[in-house]
Amino acid sequence: MPQPVALSPARRSAQKLRRNPSAVWSLAVLLLIVAFALLGPLVYRASPEAIDFSRQFAGPSWDHPLGTDENGRDVLIRLMLGGRVSLAVGFFAVAVSLVFGVLIGGLSGFFRGATDAVLMRLTDGMLAIPGFFISLLALTFFGAGLIQLVLVIGLTSWMGLARLVRGEVLREREELSVEAARALGASELRVLWRHVLPQVYPTMIVNATIGISFAILTESALSFLGVGIQPPDASWGNMLTGAQNYMYSFPWLAVYPGALILITVVAFNLLGDGLRDASDPQGR
Repeated sequence: MPQPVALSPARRSAQKLRRNPSAVWSLAVLLLIVAFALLGPLVYRASPEAIDFSRQFAGPSWDHPLGTDENGRDVLIRLMLGGRVSLAVGFFAVAVSLVFGVLIGGLSGFFRGATDAVLMRLTDGMLAIPGFFISLLALTFFGAGLIQLVLVIGLTSWMGLARLVRGEVLREREELSVEAARALGASELRVLWRHVLPQVYPTMIVNATIGISFAILTESALSFLGVGIQPPDASWGNMLTGAQNYMYSFPWLAVYPGALILITVVAFNLLGDGLRDASDPQGR
């Protein structure tokens, strides 16, 4: 009888992910949200900054499918462009967090000793200070904007990943393949880059997925407090700020961005859970 073909870890994980309905649906929802934000403005061409006080709080119509806000601006186009900003902050802030988390965690776990002690004390010190408080202070001091948001959120959210990467690297550095690479004359940095860190990719991917939802929530909270994306630029967070004075008279102004934030964050969290289960070698 023919022997069954052994699947690679990547294909095995992909098969397990496809058997997880919540992860599949979450991925589908996220693709729709990304298409809504990136492709929507190419189809629905309206000005996000055109103010028309004669059409304040207009209801849905052919001209404005989701109505207008307190300044008479089209809500739909602002949701689309605001989604671009919120998603961009999420993805780029996580990229910054990954760079610092993997670098510090990898060096700490691989070289141990004094390097480990110094880097982990730095990590513990950062964990001891509330990240949101640092973000508020930094944005108040340096000013608000997209680049500032990305850097502030990324630089205050790498610590958990660094500790996870350190634990994975401590385990992987003792594997026979790593010892064989050393015996063949590979430098320590090459061993770390080529033989140890690739084994940490599943942890990085899962952490990044969940980290995006955290970054989107943080951006929304900071923009809501007035230190994030500044008008007239739109983000889901500052759209909530504009709607807070009209919660009882025109609640739909807050429902639209609030619902998109909620759906996006839940979808990323469910996808992250699915990726974690799929990458677990002990899982079925």
